[in-house]
Amino acid sequence: PFGGTFLVFSDYLRGALRLSAMMKLPVIYVFTHDSIGVGEDGPTHQPVEQVASLRAIPGLHVLRPADAGETAAAWAYALRRKDGPTALVLTRQAVPTLDTPAAVLGEGFSRGGYPVKARENPRVVLLASGSEVALALDAAGLLEEEGIPVQVVSLPCMDAFRAQDRAWKEKVIPPVAEVVFSLEAGVALGWGEWVRPAGACLSLDRFGASAPAKVLFEKFGFTPREAARRVKALLGVSGK
Repeated sequence: PFGGTFLVFSDYLRGALRLSAMMKLPVIYVFTHDSIGVGEDGPTHQPVEQVASLRAIPGLHVLRPADAGETAAAWAYALRRKDGPTALVLTRQAVPTLDTPAAVLGEGFSRGGYPVKARENPRVVLLASGSEVALALDAAGLLEEEGIPVQVVSLPCMDAFRAQDRAWKEKVIPPVAEVVFSLEAGVALGWGEWVRPAGACLSLDRFGASAPAKVLFEKFGFTPREAARRVKALLGVSGK
């Protein structure tokens, strides 16, 4: 069984979501319009805290895919689950299709997190989900222009990633990295488990506003340049 609606309206489904998790029912919830990218509908329709709120429900696996390939992998992941519900959290705005090899995508998505841009001994690891994975890749490009090696990680499912062994987690988030920085267009709650130093997040911890999606992302700092600036500040690096 599956159903779908705007992500912000998952609040109305809270009772059903919680019971399906408690009863371990393999229900698939398809949520769309997952951020301030909703645009002119304004703060009432723009989810900010909903992804973190869903991740807090025990047994509900929340998947926020980055592109078409990850969305197909997310659907397959949801169909395979027999011991609880799954929420697919999908963006409204157009996103690029990442050039991820099928074998890497298949294993990586099933493990909840994997490098979409791998680097030996990265100085920085950028963690992102959904539409912010493309943003992380663009920010990585700016940082690498300044000689800072960056690994970019898609982290579509925290529950699945949390269950992995230490070797996989350290492959995805190498201990050698000085900064582990998250990018997600919602509250920072939950990312503290992975980032370092504390608070190394590009997040949205306030309600949105009514404007076109592009204007909102720029206003709230969801741009490659702002992400790169914050990472450099954490590294103590000055530059363009």
